[in-house]
Amino acid sequence: MTQQPRDLAALGTLPDWDLTDLYPAPDAPELAQDIARVTAEATDFAARYQGKLADLTPAEMLACIEAYQQIDITAGRIMSYAGLRYYQNTTDAARAKQMGDLQQTITDATTPLVFFSLEFNRVPDATYDAVFTAADGPARYKPVFDRMRAMRPYQLSDELERFLHDNSVVGAAAWNRLFDETMAGLTFDVDGETLGLEATLDRLTDHDRDRREAAAKALAVIFGRDVKLFARIHNTLAKEKAIEDGWRKMPTPQTARHLSNHVEPEVVEALKNAVVAAYPRLSHRYYRLKAKWLGLDKLQVWDRNAPLPGEPPRLIGWDEARATVMDAYAGFDPKLAELAQPFFERGWIDAGVKPGKAPGAFAHPTVTTVHPYVLLNYLGKPRDVMTLAHELGHGVHQRLAAAQGELLASTPLTLAETASVFGEMLTFRALLAKTTDPAQRKALLAGKVEDMINTVVRQIAFYDFESRLHAARAEGELTPDDINRIWMDIQHESLGDAFEYMPGYETFWAYIPHFIHSPFYVYAYAFGDGLVNALYAAYEAAPQGFQAKYFDMLQAGGSQHHSTLLQPFGLNAADPSFWDKGLSMIEGFIDELEALEG
Repeated sequence: MTQQPRDLAALGTLPDWDLTDLYPAPDAPELAQDIARVTAEATDFAARYQGKLADLTPAEMLACIEAYQQIDITAGRIMSYAGLRYYQNTTDAARAKQMGDLQQTITDATTPLVFFSLEFNRVPDATYDAVFTAADGPARYKPVFDRMRAMRPYQLSDELERFLHDNSVVGAAAWNRLFDETMAGLTFDVDGETLGLEATLDRLTDHDRDRREAAAKALAVIFGRDVKLFARIHNTLAKEKAIEDGWRKMPTPQTARHLSNHVEPEVVEALKNAVVAAYPRLSHRYYRLKAKWLGLDKLQVWDRNAPLPGEPPRLIGWDEARATVMDAYAGFDPKLAELAQPFFERGWIDAGVKPGKAPGAFAHPTVTTVHPYVLLNYLGKPRDVMTLAHELGHGVHQRLAAAQGELLASTPLTLAETASVFGEMLTFRALLAKTTDPAQRKALLAGKVEDMINTVVRQIAFYDFESRLHAARAEGELTPDDINRIWMDIQHESLGDAFEYMPGYETFWAYIPHFIHSPFYVYAYAFGDGLVNALYAAYEAAPQGFQAKYFDMLQAGGSQHHSTLLQPFGLNAADPSFWDKGLSMIEGFIDELEALEG
């Protein structure tokens, strides 16, 4: 039996999800009715519209799109419920079976809809423009279909697209489940305690250096034991992606992500280049400072997120964490706190660390007719408070964007991390403003710098790792040692000369879920951090009226391009100097830390 981390009772009562807003129970008649409804409505939709899209009047096209959106909502509600139940306990065979069965059922039920995007992309430009600009037509949905039509050069035949749709449940989705269930089932022997992944990773931030070392070595033992499995998963998913990209004639492995994010490759390249160029000024410089504070010639990997010497161990109860974040949100605008309040009061957060629970944290938007749910693995560390602020930011963003409707609410990744990182920044700034003790101020600043390095430097390093891994996989099968070498090259480049690396650290790529679930997603974190730094600077420079513009941006969801949404703030992500502004904020915090030394 996996033991729970120590001091869990001191955290107070941690909330669990109440999923009844989706369905009353896993065997509820409402769920069975919705499954039947998706099947019937998808079949009927295809019968009414297949082969006819180019001939629809503007009003008919609007009705068609709204019918499609309704099917999307019902299917999304079903899979959100199955997925959230599964993430609560991925080792529960009944939950895993229900999710697998429903994935198959919904995939089969929605196969008749595959024609929709394919045929839509064959509608002549003149017809498309006329229909989407007519007064009685679907003009408000044009951003969705503009993004869909950007895929036209990469579209396959209808038959092949249907095959890929049907095959998805035994392709990437199956490998994703294998990864999730493997990770959730791992246990680590740490100083005689048997801990799960989250509790073991949490031990890397312990005040006791021996306990941190024991945790790092326990991780290395298990990752090393299972490295062939993780290498097989990465090899298979990278090859599957390369095959599909090849058929679609995608120019790079990253192209699909950029298209789905509605972001230009040159913008992402400017971000990556700016961060890589800043490694010496940010991570290399900061970690040399940290080695000095810890009295070490070299840092070990278990020192990367270590608390500072003299920083008292601090266990933050759930009630205090809630009050800290809610006060910071209300300090910016009471509306922000009001939007966050129901998460705490209505069972929209699942916070505790439990056997089989998915690791990490996320905010799941479910569907626009319900509400988001937040998953945490809350252990009472200061970073856990920032994670709460981060995920609540996502949740608030999702609530605001829901008014756009299902098709327009989803925010491209370029802006998806904006509200979450802004929520963190508000919480940090509120805490910093109240902190006068120099030692506490130093600890708070150092924690923020480390979070920003983890968000910017580490995530761009992850993006670089993925890029190199996919390029290397194109040349042939990768052994675990091949992947280990790519990982270590990136670590040396991004972390600098302050570190030496224990044997076994070369396998730590194995547990990063983003590489499995969302290839090349990770640059969104750095994008969001850089964007928020620039936004926060704009807020400090001209606070009058900022809140209204900020809420307008969040409410827009995916209805506008990032360049349009940033215009009211005088910001332009395509400008290479834009990213340097955000990076200079991190540099300024490091300057302040160095000044505190004197």
